[in-house]
Amino acid sequence: MATGTVGPSDGMRAHLSAFLFRHRLLKLAALLGAPAGWFVVIYLGTLFLLFATAFWHLDAFTGLVVKRFSLANFQTIAHDPVYRTIILRTLGIALAVTLTDIVLAFPLSYYAARQAPARARNAVLIAVVLPLWANYLVRIFAWRLILSPGGLLVWLFEKIGVHWSIGYSNVAVWITFSYLWLPYVVLPMYAALERVPGSLLEASSDLGARGWKTFRSVVFPLIVPGIVAGSIFAFSLTLGDYIVVQLVGNSRFIGNVIYDNVGVASNVPFAAAFALMPVAIMSIYLFIAWRLGAFEAL
Repeated sequence: MATGTVGPSDGMRAHLSAFLFRHRLLKLAALLGAPAGWFVVIYLGTLFLLFATAFWHLDAFTGLVVKRFSLANFQTIAHDPVYRTIILRTLGIALAVTLTDIVLAFPLSYYAARQAPARARNAVLIAVVLPLWANYLVRIFAWRLILSPGGLLVWLFEKIGVHWSIGYSNVAVWITFSYLWLPYVVLPMYAALERVPGSLLEASSDLGARGWKTFRSVVFPLIVPGIVAGSIFAFSLTLGDYIVVQLVGNSRFIGNVIYDNVGVASNVPFAAAFALMPVAIMSIYLFIAWRLGAFEAL
């Protein structure tokens, strides 16, 4: 009968395993060191460089970046009514897209999570996720064709006697954004609704609460984290996108100003300062959500 032998490598692995078992913090550092280092260097380091660059400025005579502290970029943003209008326009569209997606996502999520049988639930989820398999630009161009003058939507309006073209407008931007980010709102809301215990709904009904009362007092507080998670996706993605605006709109948004100053004007410090506007807006939004207790159930 053959007997196995223990080699030097096996002994070293055993000693290393025992050593890491006795030193839990060292084991945790070895496990998370590489991803944590990547996060600090790539993500936080990039944000720090963005923040630092925002306080530099472009020399108007030489066209070179002056790496000295200056508030000139922020003063330009604050005092120029054009930039204030762009920020307010982007914020308004982002809020409209977020609210629209929440309203559209709730019935889909509720049906899939609480009402649909297994086969129908799978069909709904596949239908929601399926557009994500298509290329981002393909979906935008599809809506450009639908909403443009002479497109499908205008043709349908003309068939019912309505002469209204919404192509290349803020309405077209709102519709396209709402379509693009809807899956990102549906899935967190579906997950939140699926976790609502059925016993709580039965108890609410036994205590005499009607449908609206049950939703307001029982269901809604439990799904607020899912709503907030979905709204963060829709809101933040709308704030930073510029491709949709270029292809289906005719106005400038925050993303377009950043793109123009990086790729056209070569004013990277001003682009960095303007890029901090979505960061500031999202920070305020997350702070309000935290103060309202939206993250307590996470």
